[in-house]
Amino acid sequence: MRKTRISACPLRSHLDPRLLRFSAGATASVLAVVLLVVDALRPLGLFLLASQVAVFAFTAFVSFQWSLWAQIFARVVWPRIGAPAELEDARPPRFAQLIGFVVTTLAFVAFAFGIDVAGYSLTALAFAVTALNAATGLCLGCKAYQLVRRPRPA
Repeated sequence: MRKTRISACPLRSHLDPRLLRFSAGATASVLAVVLLVVDALRPLGLFLLASQVAVFAFTAFVSFQWSLWAQIFARVVWPRIGAPAELEDARPPRFAQLIGFVVTTLAFVAFAFGIDVAGYSLTALAFAVTALNAATGLCLGCKAYQLVRRPRPA
């Protein structure tokens, strides 16, 4: 992951590394609520899961900077902590968001078709990975991106 010094305004191709952890924490919170309520309050659980699928889709396919979590971070957190010293490349986190989109979409489909074991398993997997990212800053999707994009010998 290449880091760049921040100058005037963040470029669309770079992200504040603190945003990534904030986004992971918010996502983990939503997924934890889904795991807790999907059995008792199925419509609410499925709505929250579908909402997170939409956030993953927007972040992966449109823009990380304009996602729901980035907007909350920009308006609430960033003014209190200031600009970062360095920015990170946005491609690995967007790839991670794509993986999150696929996993949570499969979880939603599994719940919708009554395959609750698969739905719980996939949601728990997404929760565990995002909670790990939020707690430690270790982004497994970003590591996967680096493995996929590794330069190949000629």
